[in-house]
Amino acid sequence: MHPHAELVTRFYTSFAKRDPEGMLAAYHPDVTFSDPVFVDLHGDRARGMWRMLAARAKDIELEFRDVEADDAMGRAHWEARYTFSATGRRVHNVIEARFAFEGGLIKDHRDTFDLWRWSSQAFGLSGKLLGWSPLAKAAIRKNAARGLDEWMARR
Repeated sequence: MHPHAELVTRFYTSFAKRDPEGMLAAYHPDVTFSDPVFVDLHGDRARGMWRMLAARAKDIELEFRDVEADDAMGRAHWEARYTFSATGRRVHNVIEARFAFEGGLIKDHRDTFDLWRWSSQAFGLSGKLLGWSPLAKAAIRKNAARGLDEWMARR
């Protein structure tokens, strides 16, 4: 297995154990992270997001597979099942991850998933009816950024 594939495997193994420090040991100091909810996080904000998610993920079930990597790039498929804390609803999120490496660490991490599918599960009927709209997506992102800001301010 390529060392970067091992790095990605350790990242997700740590996540499954709700061990954010184990996850973040795989990240470059100047890491960037982005997904449909948390857009363009850099450095401490990217690390803070994972610490926050790991702390809140009381009942997360995580699976990952199809880890591939070479000297420059990598990918993985992962799925998370958890209770969304804001609504108490169960979510099954299916995610494709892409990585870029620098200095033996993850320098850029991009997750993609269907935000409408996620919002339908997280918010029920209102998410199903409105989750596709740009306004709803913007509200989800704004709320997530505010939650991250508040969580980081308490640390």
